[in-house]
This record gives sequence, C-alpha cells and structure tokens, in this order.
Amino acid sequence: MRRGVWNNSSMQRSVTTHLAIDVAEPATLVLEIAIAQDYLDAGAATEEFTIATDAGALEPTQILTQHGTRVHVLEAPTGALTIDYSATITGRIDPAPVVQWDTLRYVRPSRYCESDVLAPTALAEFRDVPRQDLLAAVSSWVGTRLSYVPGSSQPTDGAASTLLSRQGVCRDYSHLVVSLLRGLDVPARVVGVYAPGIDPMDFHAVAEAYVDGGWYVVDATTLGPRQSFVRMATGDDAADIAFLSIHRGRATVTEQTVTATVDELPADDITRLVAIG
Repeated sequence: MRRGVWNNSSMQRSVTTHLAIDVAEPATLVLEIAIAQDYLDAGAATEEFTIATDAGALEPTQILTQHGTRVHVLEAPTGALTIDYSATITGRIDPAPVVQWDTLRYVRPSRYCESDVLAPTALAEFRDVPRQDLLAAVSSWVGTRLSYVPGSSQPTDGAASTLLSRQGVCRDYSHLVVSLLRGLDVPARVVGVYAPGIDPMDFHAVAEAYVDGGWYVVDATTLGPRQSFVRMATGDDAADIAFLSIHRGRATVTEQTVTATVDELPADDITRLVAIG
C-alpha cells in the first residue's frame, strides 16, 4: 500500500436525496441522509433540507452521534410525505480523527460483521501479507470472490452468509471486508457515503480501516473513486448507517432518488491509501 493521502482542495461535490413516503399510520421516521457534521464545522459545505406533508412543512429534530453522524428524527402524520436534501461540498476536509477507544471497539465482532466466525478464513488467506499491503489485498480478495448482484441479499444477512453465497451489494462487500480485517486485529468499521461515479447510483456503503495511524477507506466493489466519497454515517455495521428507519407506525417508500456528482471524477488506485474527506 503506497503511503500518502490523496488530496484535492479544489474538488467540488454535489449530493441530493429525494424520498417520497406514504405514511399509512403516524410513524417516527429516523433519517441518516445528511452529510457528516465535520463538513459543516469546516465551513466546506452548504445544504438544504425540506420535508413536506399534506398539512405543511415539518421540522426534524437533529441528534448528533459519534463520528459526526447527523440523525434526523421526525414525527410523520398519515398521508403523503416528501423529503428533499441537497448539499454542496467545496474542497476536502481533514481525515477522520483517531480516538483510542475506536481502535479497540472496532476490532470486536458485531451483528453483521462476524469477525470471530471469519477469523480462521482471514488468517488462512492473509497471515503472510505484509501489513502495508493488507488493505489492497483484502479489497482485491473480496472483490474477486463476490459478484455484485442487486437484490441478491436480505437486510438481515451478515458477512458469513455473504461469503457462502458469493454475491451481494455494497453493504455485503463492506461487511465482509470489515469482518476479515477485524479477524486480523485491524480496526475496521462501516461508512455510509454519497459516492460520485458509482453505477447504479444509490446510497453506498464502504469499509474504513485503521492503519498507519489513520482511517482509510476500502471499497471492494470498486464502483467509484474513493477520493470523491462524502461521509454520512459511521458505525459497527449496516445497523448504524441505515438511511431510513421506521418506528411506531407504518410507512412505505414510494420514490427514492439519490445523486452524487463531482466536478472532475478522479482516477483511483486501490494500492494507495485514501481517506474520506
């Protein structure tokens, strides 16, 4: 893995989310679609967030969680509801800070990242790989053993079932990468991102690993350049980065459109360390 973090202070990225939701019974909606707080704190982003119902506009309650994840909670009345979010990010921000507890927390197994189950596989495949080459090796291994097949996995599938089925989508790829790295005692976590360049365009999940004193992104799907990713939510696994959770009611998403663009799509090289910024 080559040293050095890719950076481009002039990069401009734009992201949007549109959701239309049919609320059959009043429900509590929990959203994780906003860019991480760090972009706003750095003065690198502007955004708009509107929620419209038949009865008028709604204002969500924001909860700021670990790693700058912004959770928006709203009480949705019965009827049609639309959510529109957009943000523009100019330049890149500093890489994610390193907290000692995170380097311990993220070597533990979690619900969808069964690193204890997959540790023997990780050791068998990567025991002799030099530390500096490990992220690229795991990324290539996962990318060549899984097929990206939309709709092939269930929301409750974890990394072990993904490895057995040999197919999945971005969340499945990231879970397997994280599980293998944790099985090697490398701290790793899952990040929800906006990802310019990916196809099909959607919310994207990637892995982030702690090596060489920093957090670096691993995307075994190689669907888009890591340099342009925009962080939304960060956590143990997909349970921490769900873009929408519905509680205490009934609601159905009837429309979902996600866009992410960058003024110049960069080239990527999986052998190079890249931080989300």
